[in-house]
Amino acid sequence: MTEKRSKRKFTDQFKKQMVQLHNSGKPRAEIIREYDLTPSALDNWVRRINTTGSAKECDNRTPEATELLRLRKENQKLKMENDILKQAALILAQK
Repeated sequence: MTEKRSKRKFTDQFKKQMVQLHNSGKPRAEIIREYDLTPSALDNWVRRINTTGSAKECDNRTPEATELLRLRKENQKLKMENDILKQAALILAQK
């Protein structure tokens, strides 16, 4: 069995260099092997940078995805506030 690889962080400059290598015709497998990357990481960088020029996920979200994320966070906050109010009502009812 293979060991789980620890999460590594790469600079935007490094990601752009890898995409430039890929776009210039260097084989994908060779880039992955030479720089010890995961195939999915390289594929994501290539897709994102070629689409928007940025490797950051937040820069590549559609407006709908951004709105959905905002609404999910707001919903979670409101549920937590509601739970707090229910607990406060129970405490006050006991007095």
